[in-house]
Formats: sequence, C-alpha cells, structure tokens
Amino acid sequence: MGLAEILALTMFAIFIGLILTGYPVAFSFAGTAIAFSVLGQMTGTFDPDLLKLLPSRWFGALSDQTLLAVPFFVLMGAVLEKSGLAERLLRTIGLLMGPLRGGMGIAVVIVATLLAAATGVVAATVIVAGLLSLPVMVRYGYDHRLATGIITASGTLAQLVPPSLVLILLAQQMKVPVLDLFRGALLPGLLLSGLYILYVIYVALRYPEKAPAIPLAERTLDRRQLARETLVAVIPPLVLIFAVLGSIFQGIATPSESGAVGSLGAIILAAFNRTLNWRMLKEAARATADITGLVMTLLFASTFFSLVFDGLGGQAQVSSWLAGIGGGKWGFVIVAMIAVFLLGINLEFLEITFIVVPIFVPAMEQLGFSANETIWFTVLMAINLNMAFISPPVGFSLFYLQGVAPPEVKTVDIHRGAIPFMVLQGVALVLVMIFPQIVTVLT
Repeated sequence: MGLAEILALTMFAIFIGLILTGYPVAFSFAGTAIAFSVLGQMTGTFDPDLLKLLPSRWFGALSDQTLLAVPFFVLMGAVLEKSGLAERLLRTIGLLMGPLRGGMGIAVVIVATLLAAATGVVAATVIVAGLLSLPVMVRYGYDHRLATGIITASGTLAQLVPPSLVLILLAQQMKVPVLDLFRGALLPGLLLSGLYILYVIYVALRYPEKAPAIPLAERTLDRRQLARETLVAVIPPLVLIFAVLGSIFQGIATPSESGAVGSLGAIILAAFNRTLNWRMLKEAARATADITGLVMTLLFASTFFSLVFDGLGGQAQVSSWLAGIGGGKWGFVIVAMIAVFLLGINLEFLEITFIVVPIFVPAMEQLGFSANETIWFTVLMAINLNMAFISPPVGFSLFYLQGVAPPEVKTVDIHRGAIPFMVLQGVALVLVMIFPQIVTVLT
C-alpha cells in the first residue's frame, strides 16, 4: 500500500470520526476533502487538475431527472400532513377497525404505510403517526411497548415503500432505473407491513389486554355517518396515492411527472377539505425546501469528497478489498449488509447513501452483478436500513417518537417495543435474500 492509499484511508477514518462526534455531515465531507487535497498535493500523491472535473460532476448529477422527483414527493407528503388530511385518514380508519381487538394498531400500520407512500420521509411519518395515534392508543389501554413498536416500525417503512426518498437517491447512486427499483421494493414493503399486521393480530389474540378494541363509547358514528366519513376522508387520499404509483408502474408518467401531479392533487384535496390556506402552504413549502436543500448540499459535498478520495486511490483500494472477500457475491452481500446495519444505527440514510454506495458500486461491477442483482442488493440495503433505524439504543426512529411521546410513555418502553419488530424485519431480510424473486417478479 502506497502513501496515497494510506492518506485516502486516513481521510475516510477522520471523516467517520467527525460525523460520529455530531459535526454536520456536509461540512465533514467538504472539510476533509479540502484538507486532504492540499495534503495530497504537498506530498505529490494527488493531482490538483482533477478538481477541474468537479463542476462537470455537479452539473451531471443535477442533470439527472431522477432528482426532480425529490421535492415533488416531499411536497405531496407535507401538504397531506400540514392540511390535516393524514390525521382525518387515521381517525377514520381507526373507527372502521374499532370493533376489532388490535384494530387501532392495525389502522396505524395501514395509515403509516399509506403515509410512507405519500411522504417518503421517515421523520415525517413517525412524528405524524406518533402525534396522532400514540396518545389515543394509550388512552384506549394499549400496551405502551406494543403501541410504540407499531409506530416506529410502520413509520420507518417510508424508507422502503415507493416512492421513497431513499429509493430515489439509491437509484441515482446505484445507477439503476428508479422505476425498476420502485417495482422491486413494492412487494418487500408490503411484506413488512403484512408481518406487522399479523403480529398485532397475534398479540391481540394471545394477550387481549394489550390490544383492546376501541371502547363502544368512543364509536359515536352510526353506519351511515361512518360510510360518509370514509367516502370523504379515506377514498380521495387512497385514489391519489394509487394514481401516483400506478402511473409510475404503468409507464404512463415518469416519477418526477407523477410527483408533480401528486403535489397538485394533494393541494386540491386540501382545498376540498377547506384546509388550504397560505399558512399551510408556507409550512409545506418550507419543509420541502429544507429537505431538498439538505439533499443537494450533501450531494455537492459528497461529490467533492469522492473525487479527492478516488484521486488518492482510496476507492480502488476499498473496492478491491470488497471484491476480494471470500464467498464471491454472497460474501460481499453479507459483509455489506453488516456494514450498512452498523452505520445505519448512527447515521441517517442520506449519509449512508453518499458514503458507502460509491464504494460498493465498483466492487459490484468487479464481481459481475447483473441489473436485477443490483436492484435486489439495493432493496436489501433499504430493508436493512429499516432495521437499523429502530435498533436500540440509538435508532433514529426511536428518537423521533421519543420527542413527541406523551409523558406516561417511558423511553425504555419505546426501546423495548422496537425489538419484536426488529425480529420481523430480520425475517423479511432473510426471506428477500433467500427468495430474490420477491424483488424481481415485478421488474
């Protein structure tokens, strides 16, 4: 190993150390890139002319039509959240499921899955579900661990259920068609949602006191009123979400076109529900700008980092190590999944996407991954990130819920409640690894 490779690996180690201390990721990317480009030039191990490629790389990244879908889908979810449509949807489905033991828990899984498809952002889904449903479930006598586990696990589906922001960025980094990745992730996402529902049903049957039915006194709507509320509060958002996804899967529109129509559709629904106003639009636009700005800043900074890291020979060195792992493709997949899980406990998905994927891709090319295998591997990453995001003691979804949980729900309940759902996610991960047809059947 030469001096250049040593500098590259030192650069990566310092970068990881910076972000683990809580220093902003974008600044960590850019700061280490600047420092080691200067150090590499001083030691003669880095050609400064490579920096002239940076503008063209930025322009090439921004020319990717896939990224246009990011602000549109975020805006659609933000409008559904800020306008109160998501709250009304949850309340109505909860009433529909009310007579069943565990019905409210099942309703939360269903609505969180729909919100995941609408927002594509984990924090938004977990926080909305936590604010709207956790106090209600506590009031109805749900076991605190079960209630919090349902919310954190189903809210984290926003990383996997199309049109997930995670999938859009992974498609861009993995250089795979986003439509194929959406199709590949759909069944695994529904598989996880189904496993959660089955677990809630099991708990409700085995331990009825942990998942009671909604009290009769709370079910004040008669059948006619409930049917009207369903028609007004449930059907329109469902039609919007299915229309957006259907148009993508059928090839009628690109993800960015569908996202634009979905955003307009959400605004129209808010107008019909008389919740459309300038304050709501301003809040939704601000949330969209914050997330989009974060994505673009990380993209620019990580591109700079990758250019310097590659110029020092670090990418080639790490890719060679990964490709040389015993066991061929399976050896690489297992090591990669372990790395993604460990990083996912401490880092956001955006950071992981821009850190490890540029290292994985060259190794996958050396190992001869086909297009379908690349999509399968990417879906495995998304499932793995779901598991990491609810892993005690530092899973991000746990902290999102902790910030909005009522006082009677203890932190230990939130952390312990996630464990059964981690097991279910592990089951789904193993099933998708053993049966890749779950991913490829729709691609």
